[in-house]
Amino acid sequence: MSTNFKHIPYGIADFKQVRNEHLYLVDKTIFFEKMEKAGHFLFLVRPRRFGKSLFLDMLETYYDINEKDNFQELFNGLYVADHPTPEQGEFQVLHLDFSLVGSDLDNLYENFNRYLSQRCLLFAKKYAAYYPDDFLEYMEKEKTGMGMLNLIHGVSHDLDLKLYLIVDEYDNFTNNVLNVKGQQAYHELTHGTGFYRDIFKLFKPMFDRIIMLGVSPITLDDLTSGYNIALNMSLDARFNQMLGFSEKDVREMIRYYKAVGAIGEDKTEDDIITDIKPWYDNYCFSRRSFATDPKMFNCDMVCYYMSTLVDTGYRPDDLVDPNTMTDYGKLKRLIEIDNMEESRLQIIHEIAEKGFIYGTLVSHFPAERIMDYDNFVSLLYYYGMLTIGGVRGESLKLIIPNNNVRIQYYHYMLDEYQTINALPVTDLRNAYDSAALDGDWRPLIEFICKAYHDTTAVRQLIEGERNLQGFMNAYLTLTNYYQVAPEMEFAHGYCDFFLLPNYLTYPMVAHSYILELKYLKTDATEAEAAKQWDGAVEQIKTYAADRKLQSMLHGTQLHAIVIQIKGYDLVKYDEIRNCQKTK
Repeated sequence: MSTNFKHIPYGIADFKQVRNEHLYLVDKTIFFEKMEKAGHFLFLVRPRRFGKSLFLDMLETYYDINEKDNFQELFNGLYVADHPTPEQGEFQVLHLDFSLVGSDLDNLYENFNRYLSQRCLLFAKKYAAYYPDDFLEYMEKEKTGMGMLNLIHGVSHDLDLKLYLIVDEYDNFTNNVLNVKGQQAYHELTHGTGFYRDIFKLFKPMFDRIIMLGVSPITLDDLTSGYNIALNMSLDARFNQMLGFSEKDVREMIRYYKAVGAIGEDKTEDDIITDIKPWYDNYCFSRRSFATDPKMFNCDMVCYYMSTLVDTGYRPDDLVDPNTMTDYGKLKRLIEIDNMEESRLQIIHEIAEKGFIYGTLVSHFPAERIMDYDNFVSLLYYYGMLTIGGVRGESLKLIIPNNNVRIQYYHYMLDEYQTINALPVTDLRNAYDSAALDGDWRPLIEFICKAYHDTTAVRQLIEGERNLQGFMNAYLTLTNYYQVAPEMEFAHGYCDFFLLPNYLTYPMVAHSYILELKYLKTDATEAEAAKQWDGAVEQIKTYAADRKLQSMLHGTQLHAIVIQIKGYDLVKYDEIRNCQKTK
């Protein structure tokens, strides 16, 4: 295998580094001309780890007047090299990343002022040749970042210089304030004479073009009167594919590394797509795009997988990038803002148990209205915890996009259950060993059902059929042996759970499972229980015989298990045999 190939820029957000080191790049420059035509003041919300920072750094390089002579060298081979826009290389660019302000919320103004002052001084030094000789001296005398902005504004305006503002993570520290300090502290920052609001008032009259990216529209709404955004691109079909990778992009990446010999012959293009698609794919960012555009992959996740595969020859043992656990922490804090989480918890439970929820996406809303149903559902969408999965009249069917996100929901629920009734998770993992390797499934089912009984006995909150499904989901996802697929369609019906063997990572797994879970109310009669059981047996026989299911077993022995719960007691469970005749 040749080592002279483009490496994957996982975790790299420096465009010039990507080009100078000849790293692999998916071309997104076709969107530059679309952005220019869309307006001068643009705003975009996308989930974390969708390539926002690298895209903005590429945008800075493209418009930077200091890089005008390097344009062909840096952008050679990309769409924009052959289709430059009228304003290429025409701007002095101020690039701010508010995630770098710091996490010390008690000294937020001081940290923000320090960061803004540093960026303004770097700007003045970078473009000193365009300003009077004493400009930098005057900048250094200013004591605040806002004072420096005002000075840049005044002098650049007198000299008729064009300025471009790029803001990455515009809502980073404001979201931290909201999540940690609560709504009162957040309101003081973004309303009235709050310093962040004052900064925003300077932006529009000062800059000829502005692009701001973040993960939430809340701060935007609360700053609207201070800064009037011309176009929110977040739900605009024209920009649905601007960030993230399409399946075409991913397949082209795989083919490149196959062609240079960086991926072995034992791993086909379709094998890799099949492996990553359930975990990283399925994002849609516009109602109009749902029926026409390809769904988008989380690009950072794809790079995580591909860099591991190319560097080691093996896929990652854990398909969930460990960095996403920081996003899980943010979800928890979001739900628990100001200790008013009950209604939000109900929404989380509904999504986790059903896999979807109906709602309307709201383009922006104030923090004090986060409790409103559509607003909270929209916020989950903007965070990447939901995506557009269908259209139903005026409403959207918002679905959990993939397994990576589904696991975050289940971890939240598991934490909740463990708070109610702490359980020995190590014992559960031992039970999974027995089920996956030996086909001894009874300890696993008994453990989870006992956990359900003990937790429900403490707190009646989770009793009920749908809550039982959510509880099972949370505990079934504690293994890496299987991909847990709830409500998978087989033979024109929906199997409650399919434990799909994760055969690429754990080829030693010899047993797979389908589970049919039945719930009885506490006052159900024996006759009702028997009728329900017989129906479940017929259902699971039909599922087990389905051709699609049989093709997914990868040589493992299938066990068809029916479980019957009455109230919160396990009353019957058994394996249904002789039901694998192919239709």
